Amino acid sequence: MSIRIGILGYGNLGRGVECAIKQNPDMELAAVFTRRAPESVRIQTQGVPVCRIEDAVQMQDKIDVMILCGGSATDLPVQTPEFVQYFNVIDSFDTHAKIPEHFTAVDEAAKKSGKVGIISCGWDPGMFSLNRLYANAVLPQGKDYTFWGKGVSQGHSDAIRRIEGVADARQYTIPVDEALASVRAGENPELTTRQKHTRECFVVAQEGADKARIEEEIKTMPNYFDEYDTTVHFISEEEMKRDHSGIPHGGFVIRSGKTGWNEEFGNVIEYSLKLDSNPAFTSSILVAFARAAYRLAEEGQSGCRTVFDIAPAYLSAKSGEELRRTML
Repeated sequence: MSIRIGILGYGNLGRGVECAIKQNPDMELAAVFTRRAPESVRIQTQGVPVCRIEDAVQMQDKIDVMILCGGSATDLPVQTPEFVQYFNVIDSFDTHAKIPEHFTAVDEAAKKSGKVGIISCGWDPGMFSLNRLYANAVLPQGKDYTFWGKGVSQGHSDAIRRIEGVADARQYTIPVDEALASVRAGENPELTTRQKHTRECFVVAQEGADKARIEEEIKTMPNYFDEYDTTVHFISEEEMKRDHSGIPHGGFVIRSGKTGWNEEFGNVIEYSLKLDSNPAFTSSILVAFARAAYRLAEEGQSGCRTVFDIAPAYLSAKSGEELRRTML
C-alpha cells in the first residue's frame, strides 16, 4: 500500500514535494490544498484533486501524512499545531530561535489528537542539525561552525516579501571567505554572527512604496537580519526575473576538535551541500521524513518529533536487511 501524501500550499516547496513523491514508489499524491482558487492551480500529477485549505479536514481518511509547505514567518507557527489535530504532519520550520516554542505547541496538539508531527525537516535545521549532533558526539572537545551559501534563503526571502510595500524579493546568504578558510585550517577562531556571513537582498518595491522604510525594516528584522551586515538593492521586476529566477543554495557544517590523551591530534569534520534548487532539495527531505511519520503512526506513537528523534532506517524505503547488506 502506498503512503498517501497531502500537500498544503503549492508554491516552490509544494511543487518540489510533488516531484519528490514521483521519485518514491511507495508514495502517492492524494490531494493538494491551496489558499488560491483551486481551479487556478495546475499541478503535474494527473487525476489528483486540488482543493481549498478549508476542505482538508473532510479528507482525513484519504491522507496518511500532510506535508505543510508554508513559510516559517507566519504560516507554520499557526498551521502545524492546527493541522496536527487531524493529520500526521511534516514541516520545514526554520526559525532556529523559535524551534523550542514551536515544538511545544505542536507536541501538545499532537498528543491530544494521537497524531505524529515532525518539525524542522529541511537541510538547516534538519540535515545540518544531524551532522552537528554526530560531530559533537564524536569530538566532544571542539568547536562547531556552520556556514550557509552562497545561495537564496527561502525563509528570509519570504520574510522580506511579508513587509508592506514589497512585491517580490530574493535574499542571498554569503559566507565570509576569510572566516571559512580559518575554520578549515583548524584555527578554531571565535567568530560573531556578523563575522561569518553577510546578507544581500534584492527587492522589487510596489509602486509608491517607501523604500527607506522597507530597507530599515529589513535590516532591523529580529532573527533574520539584525545581527548581520545586510545590503539591500531595489531592482525592477524585469531584473528580478532575468537575474534571480533560480533558487540555488548550499553550505558547510564543520567541527574542529582534538583527540588523544593529551589532545595532540587535530581533526576537522566537514559536511557540505551544493544545491541547484533549494526548494527541490528541501522537498525531498520532507518526503523522506513523511515516510518516518507514517511508520511512527503505524506503531501507535504520537506527539512532536525533530530529526534528532528519528532513526535513519525510518527514512528509507529499503528494508532493514537490505540496508545492512548494501549500506552498512
